[in-house]
Amino acid sequence: MHASSHSSAAQSAFELRFPSLSGTGRALSFPCDASGSVHMDSLSERALNNYLLARALMGRDYGWPSVQASCQAQP
Repeated sequence: MHASSHSSAAQSAFELRFPSLSGTGRALSFPCDASGSVHMDSLSERALNNYLLARALMGRDYGWPSVQASCQAQP
């Protein structure tokens, strides 16, 4: 999980999803490429803060992330 220089168009097909460990269903997900790299410069300030928070709290509040096909991907 690191910043990537890939275009956001290529990233929209996948998302990096951090599951909630508290059972509240408050998972966080972020656009990424197929390898799970998030282009942090393309995130809004709020999304960037949430991404950094999820990374910092892995194993405590959020589980290890997984790469999934994005529900918002365009054919």
